[in-house]
Amino acid sequence: MLRDDYDEESQFTTDFNFIDAFKKVPFRAHLSDYYNETSMLAHWHVPETHYLESWGDVRAYDGTVSIVQPLIAPLYNGRSPHEVLSAMAGGLDVSPYDQVRGYWGPRIGATFEDTWRRWLNDGVIASSALPQRTAAAAAALPPATRNPPPAIELQLKADPTIYDGRFANNGWLQELPKPQTKITWDNVLLVSPKTANDIGFKDDERDALVNERRTILVDLTYRGRTTRVPLWVIPGHPNGCATLNFGYGRETGGHIASHLGVNVYPLRYSDAMSGGGGAQIARVDTPAYPIACTQEHQSINPKDVGGDRGIIRDTTFPEYQKNPFFVRSLEANPEEEHESLYPEHDYKAHAWAMVIDPSVCTGCNGCVVACQAENNIAVVGKDQVQREREMHWLRIDRYYRGPVENPDVFHQPVPCMQCENAPCEPVCPVEATSHSAEGLNDMTYNRCVGTRYCSNNCPYKVRRFNFLFYSDYNTPALKPMRNPDVTIRTRGVMEKCTYCVQRINASKIEAEKQNRRVRDGEVVTACQQACPTDAIVFGDMNDPNSRVAKLKKEPANYPLLAEVNTRPRTTYLGVVRNPNPELKR
Repeated sequence: MLRDDYDEESQFTTDFNFIDAFKKVPFRAHLSDYYNETSMLAHWHVPETHYLESWGDVRAYDGTVSIVQPLIAPLYNGRSPHEVLSAMAGGLDVSPYDQVRGYWGPRIGATFEDTWRRWLNDGVIASSALPQRTAAAAAALPPATRNPPPAIELQLKADPTIYDGRFANNGWLQELPKPQTKITWDNVLLVSPKTANDIGFKDDERDALVNERRTILVDLTYRGRTTRVPLWVIPGHPNGCATLNFGYGRETGGHIASHLGVNVYPLRYSDAMSGGGGAQIARVDTPAYPIACTQEHQSINPKDVGGDRGIIRDTTFPEYQKNPFFVRSLEANPEEEHESLYPEHDYKAHAWAMVIDPSVCTGCNGCVVACQAENNIAVVGKDQVQREREMHWLRIDRYYRGPVENPDVFHQPVPCMQCENAPCEPVCPVEATSHSAEGLNDMTYNRCVGTRYCSNNCPYKVRRFNFLFYSDYNTPALKPMRNPDVTIRTRGVMEKCTYCVQRINASKIEAEKQNRRVRDGEVVTACQQACPTDAIVFGDMNDPNSRVAKLKKEPANYPLLAEVNTRPRTTYLGVVRNPNPELKR
């Protein structure tokens, strides 16, 4: 923990003093799925079932009621909130199923069984929304003359991955890079380059520390409280303002969550839950703090997003209308003919491919977590991430372009390119990586001997190597979490994106049973399924009516690093933006 004078009495108190009030209660029982800070202050801890392990009922934002149906039986001997409330009301040993039915049964009457089955089938109880209420409009207030707050304005926000700390014990989310900073396993104080310069953190020193995967520590003072926190500079951040995410700094959050990052809750006050003006930032003379930031790991174009390589190719909508083939003019050598010594492939059945549209990618990392869950990808921890050994098969590169005060931001998902001329294949001495009859760059894990020649030869840096025994084979609770259709890799084995070959094969088997061809949209990769903006499209190029085949013919479609002549199956669409010319930058 990065604080010197931390004690139990100061945690989460500020001006609410919950701990002091809680200790005055003569009998304290806590219901939760694991021991946490509140459990340590209670007399009794009641283990709670997961909400997907028990029956229940909930209301949506408009009041519509849904019956919660369990997916599995409880793994451990826990109790649901329904059972605890029922026990307190005198109904011991009544199952949640009977409790829910007992509540709704008398309200329906004789037709309850048929109605109950309809509710379970529909997922909601029809016409159960609460009546709308209209509130009288408040009197218009006179316009206030607000002076700029003195010193630094502090903004306190929930963390983008672990939220308010409730997910801090989830290793997937701890190791998931933050959408903008790409920092893992920590929270940091975000400031603009100008604000950093004002407190003595100059550009040259900052660049040197970033290359060493470190940053400085500062004392953040706000309303009489001081917290020591790492400082991180991010382009586009407002000057004179600092942002700090809460959710870290837990003392009893679990094996993963405890003693990570900084506890921000003592800086939150009931009259300003999101911070306010008057904060002070002072640099401290201490050793630099190690940071696990993945942005420069496996980077294929770290300095200049445009440059000679054409990693991101963008234009405005009016310019696109004038020149739909704008991506061609941004190639490194657009007129160069690329000859190859690789043999040509004839794909008679399927030719799987992917198109990614960075224009609509928000960098939310949903695809990264979905890929991790689907393919049993291990969590490696902060120390290994600092050594550039993270195992994610899919990364999202973040690039800036333009003035540092207000740059354009680009997010680019980068999975395995599944190259036609795959440079990883001929260098493998045991043919652990090979080309399939459908264009996939396959991995045979039990052949791999860990030479890492394939990784050295990959221009996209999308292969991952198990340096250590990252996967836990023995913990019973982890076994149901894993996908049985995907191998669990171990130390000394190289791995990478497979285009979710297990899903491809499942769809092919189902189509073969029905004596037909796999339909377009029937194979959906995990990353594609999780993308909220439909930025990832997957399909069969041999089907001319498929979405992916049509996108491949778009004038804005281009391959990544075309000059190395790998002919990747995964291609990108140029970024087309339509800014309002009346809005100033």
